[in-house]
Amino acid sequence: MNAYEDSMRFTVLGPVRAWRGEQELDLGSPQQRAVLAALLLRRGRPVPLTELLDAVWGEEQPAASVSVLRTYVSRLRKVLEPERDASEAPLLLVSVGDGYVVRLPEDALDLAVFEQRVAEAKRLRAAGELSAAADLLHAALGVWQGAALAGLPGPLAESEGSRLNEERLAALEIRLDLDVELGRHDEVIAELISLSGKHPLREQLCRLLMLALYRSGRQAEALETYRRTRSTLVAELGIEPGAPLQDLHDRILAADSSLAPSSPQDEQAVSLAAAPAVPSADPVRPAEAHAVRPAQLPADLPTFTGRDLELDQTQALLPDSGNLPAAVVISAIGGMAGIGKTTLAVHWAHRIADRFPDGQLFINLRGFDPTGSIVTPEEAIRIFIDALGVPPQRIPAGLEAQTALYRSLLAERRVLILLDNARDTDQVRPLLPGSPGCLVIVTSRNQLTGLVAGDGAHPLTLNQLTSAQAHDLLARRLGAGRSAAEPEAAQEIVTRCARLPLALAIVAARAAAHPGFALSAIAEELRNCQGSLDAFTGSDITLDVRAVFTASYQALSAPAARLFRLLGLHSGPDISAPAAATLAGLPLRETRGVLAELSRAHLLIEHFPGRYTLHDLLRVYAAERVRADETPQERDRALERLLAWYLHSTEAAYSHITPQRRRIPLEPLPSSCLPATFTTHEQALEWCETERANLVAAVHTAAASGHPGIAWRLPAVLWGFFYLRGHTRDWVDTTGTGLAAARGAHDRRGEAQGLVDMAAALRHAGRLDEAIDHLHQALVIHRELGDRDARVSAVSNLGDAYLESGELDKAVEYTRRGLAIYEVIGGVWGQGIALTNLGDAYQRLGRFDEAVACLEQALTVLRAGDNRWVEAVALDILGTVHRRLHRYDYAVEYYHEALKTHRDLGNRRGEGYTLGNLGDAELAAGEPQAARVSWEQALAIFTEFGHPDTDEIREKLGRLEERPPDG
Repeated sequence: MNAYEDSMRFTVLGPVRAWRGEQELDLGSPQQRAVLAALLLRRGRPVPLTELLDAVWGEEQPAASVSVLRTYVSRLRKVLEPERDASEAPLLLVSVGDGYVVRLPEDALDLAVFEQRVAEAKRLRAAGELSAAADLLHAALGVWQGAALAGLPGPLAESEGSRLNEERLAALEIRLDLDVELGRHDEVIAELISLSGKHPLREQLCRLLMLALYRSGRQAEALETYRRTRSTLVAELGIEPGAPLQDLHDRILAADSSLAPSSPQDEQAVSLAAAPAVPSADPVRPAEAHAVRPAQLPADLPTFTGRDLELDQTQALLPDSGNLPAAVVISAIGGMAGIGKTTLAVHWAHRIADRFPDGQLFINLRGFDPTGSIVTPEEAIRIFIDALGVPPQRIPAGLEAQTALYRSLLAERRVLILLDNARDTDQVRPLLPGSPGCLVIVTSRNQLTGLVAGDGAHPLTLNQLTSAQAHDLLARRLGAGRSAAEPEAAQEIVTRCARLPLALAIVAARAAAHPGFALSAIAEELRNCQGSLDAFTGSDITLDVRAVFTASYQALSAPAARLFRLLGLHSGPDISAPAAATLAGLPLRETRGVLAELSRAHLLIEHFPGRYTLHDLLRVYAAERVRADETPQERDRALERLLAWYLHSTEAAYSHITPQRRRIPLEPLPSSCLPATFTTHEQALEWCETERANLVAAVHTAAASGHPGIAWRLPAVLWGFFYLRGHTRDWVDTTGTGLAAARGAHDRRGEAQGLVDMAAALRHAGRLDEAIDHLHQALVIHRELGDRDARVSAVSNLGDAYLESGELDKAVEYTRRGLAIYEVIGGVWGQGIALTNLGDAYQRLGRFDEAVACLEQALTVLRAGDNRWVEAVALDILGTVHRRLHRYDYAVEYYHEALKTHRDLGNRRGEGYTLGNLGDAELAAGEPQAARVSWEQALAIFTEFGHPDTDEIREKLGRLEERPPDG
């Protein structure tokens, strides 16, 4: 660290300022400070010149903007490093390529300090240390000195300032939440009243104020706060308060005793105040998922033998009577790799499965996966919630909220949960149920002492099989007669396998595949195995199993051995037969035979018809073999084949899922590779769902292995799948990786595509400000590349993003700008979409005549371009306009026309939306029976998709039942 870095401090959480020691520096004009702010906000990453120009001036750049900007940089260098000689290279503000970077320690920037404190506070909160978390949030918020980037001009201050101020408000809500939970409700009322006045539409602030007032004995004021907020929401947005706010209102009316303040010493208490601020999806009631009974246990081993003592120990954990356990029972099965932990756990689980009538959950947590692809608690929770019947759209964001939902779903249920191959206690703890009746079986190579000490887990450590058990295992797999005929050879095999179940299974498979081989020959192979380490002599199981794997590997045919080692290049959790064929560069028919050979040798597991997985130790061994037996060139060619196959197969699915979307240009596949093909939309979607984990892994592998073009193109062609299935986390993750890869390769077209794709993912995640910022960045690159079509598409997407964010004036501005360009260039497809969006914006603004004019023009253009998908949307919006104008006959007519178009296209989601709107119009027209039919059909569709509007439709039907007969 140089002397300048050591003494410098910068602030962006307020006015942009800088200090060297105690001396504040003069940073010059507002534009000059905007340049510094843009560099500071990138946190040590280079900022291209084009981004800096856009940060200061946006699209209205002066003629000499580049020269002026370089002057600003020169002046900033003189201010920041006044003692630097002109001949010396700068240390703080450094030129990188065509841009600049500021290099500083993290704690030299107030934003970094704020973010670090907030992150640590969230960790403390999750750990139950509420007081410490609240104190840290108070300290984090104390860093702020006003509105972020105060006084700066240009687009940067507008976009980044809004984002940072939102982060501050979110942290403030968490801090107030904690203060209320800790019994400080009297102290925060004044602050909450002020904040609620400034942000009348934030329901979380209203909720906290209501709770604080109620706990301070001010029930009437709490109810008045709800009434005022409800009136504002209805008047300004036309919506009712969300379920959490309505629920609190009802509980206050009922004087619910659970709302009483908890003891300040009881930081582990969980109450309403500790609930998530505003759920990202409608709440899921536990009863809704009770009909789903998962049965995820892997198949029991038919030749299971031994472990009688261990089975007795595990069986003793459950009541003999078969009654409900008084608490959650946790069995932690530990031991070395290959010792048979999973085999025992699965066998025991099958024996007692009938005692858990609500189902069995299973997951391999891959805690010791050699590729490092450990399953995070968030991923595991998501998988389990999916299995329990909760649709993706209704799963809340964040581990804390998802854990609460998971435990609610398991409340009062008897479910067996098998967590295989756990890394540590932290990986397991969020997956534990919160109420009695469930059994959790955990297997791990580590001693989970934290689980034993903190959660009452019952440890069971597996040791090697006894000699008798090992002989019995061989006899069951080979036949008692064969083992008895060569007792000495059988004993040597048991000895050289160190009585390890995995090693014994592999050798037994080798012997069973060759019934004519003498066991003495098998024993001799083990004895003479020439691995990199001596066979079965060390205490490290990796060394022991490597020798056994080597004996089995060397017995394979040449094609099987080659495919086995190439599988060490594959980073996904499993692989399909066509993908394996591509990896090996073999015909699919030949590959199936090779896969069958590997399965028979227990070097590969066919866990689902046509899909194969490697045990983690076998994956290590395969990776070692591919490095030893294949040249770097062949490894690179094989990996590139596989990655390209995933890309082209996904593109084939993309053309079915989003047939009219702009295609992504791809490099041709090698002639020997045949990508997957599809005949239907649903088939394409299902393939993407099955391969999802592999496709996500492929993006990261491509980025890490020098294939940036695949890294950004693969998320681009996954766009439609991620959108329809709601896999927002994977969408944001892969597009972020692809964007970084494109930037690292200086691929400006890839960067532009990545920015547009990331914007779409962020919009789906509700992060609209960030999405808008990414689209503005994309616009700069599209202008630089002269890509007119991409630029106008980004402008139109900005209009759509502003429409979603409620910034209707900006939505109109950008949509009209995009429409004007489409009209000039003759882009009929984009013109129709823009007119439809503009009509929607006008109807939301209450400008109905303009809305009708736009939408009728849109229909003409859409029909000319055969864009029936958006035609149906335009018809639906026209129906809504006429419904709002009380022209119910016209509204019903337009809704029926939209409905017919949706049905012609097979757009079930669009059909559900229009049916819901149709029912509203029919009820308003005095036709309650027709409304009932429409809503019942909408409910059936929304239930099918797990749509968040399901409850709203159900409530409408319920209110219809309560109407008097003549109503």
